[in-house]
Amino acid sequence: MTATILICVVALIHAYIVLLEMLWWDTPRGRKAFGTTAEFSSQSKTLAANQGLYNGFLVAGLVWGLWLGEAGFALKTFFLTCVIVAGVYGAATASRKILYIQAAPAALALLALLIRI
Repeated sequence: MTATILICVVALIHAYIVLLEMLWWDTPRGRKAFGTTAEFSSQSKTLAANQGLYNGFLVAGLVWGLWLGEAGFALKTFFLTCVIVAGVYGAATASRKILYIQAAPAALALLALLIRI
């Protein structure tokens, strides 16, 4: 049950990131979330939308795994691992806060999933 709740949290975080990157990138809300300027966000919104699409695939994979229940164990494990790897990479290359916003919740969810809580 704990793992399911944590996986839902991770999926919701990434669903919000999808909205930020695909729809709100070039708005005050998007610029505030990512610490960008109006000029930068205007010039990079196509790249951000592409990045948002990838986050959407993470959401889809996690939701698919949840929908399958116990049979989705491998999917949930795979997609949580993808989130962790992406979060660690993002923290190393873009912003340390990505480690706490994306990777840490996914790591907690994966741990809960693996120890079956």
